[in-house]
Amino acid sequence: MSETSLYPGLNLGDGHGEAHDQAETTVFGFWVFLMSDLIIFGILFASYASYLDPIGMAGGPGPQDLFDIKSVAIQTAFLLVGGAAYGGVSLAVKYDQGRGKVAAWLLLCAALGAGFLFFEVKDFITQAGKGGTPQVSGWLSSYWTLVGLHGVHVLSGILWIFAMIAQIATRGLDDVVKVRLSMLGVFWHFLDLIWVGIFSLVFLVPLA
Repeated sequence: MSETSLYPGLNLGDGHGEAHDQAETTVFGFWVFLMSDLIIFGILFASYASYLDPIGMAGGPGPQDLFDIKSVAIQTAFLLVGGAAYGGVSLAVKYDQGRGKVAAWLLLCAALGAGFLFFEVKDFITQAGKGGTPQVSGWLSSYWTLVGLHGVHVLSGILWIFAMIAQIATRGLDDVVKVRLSMLGVFWHFLDLIWVGIFSLVFLVPLA
């Protein structure tokens, strides 16, 4: 690691030349940008907590009626393993293991993210069938908004992964691609962080 590193952990190593220097500032800037996203999620968490009472549920179905904790556990496993798999992407880039290995790790991350979305959408459909639609109560509106927004982020991450695979195929692992992969890694791990909060507050607390 260079002695001039400002943000250790956000760089690629001195052997990556310009990409190493660009990642320091560009990836850190993207991390700061994500903090605005964190504020939005923080507001949604607060809204959810404020509606988590009989008044907020307005006589509609509640967590005990709608949540399938086994399905949520499966979703959690998919997402967290996907976050760990992105470590494979980072290591493959850092140690120059070739575009094929990087793309393979990215495809694994996309597949795990898709598995997460499959079970999440399945749960939403089941909950809607039980009368748990957003318009029924303030609690359900906050639940669908919070969990749904995170799901949209996961979908965006999957699309970003495929965009990066296309760039790797056409450009190779040049400096620009390396920096973009580092930014994608920050975003992908950010989704894990938000999901831990959702899993704890949205699903575990009401069922405790």
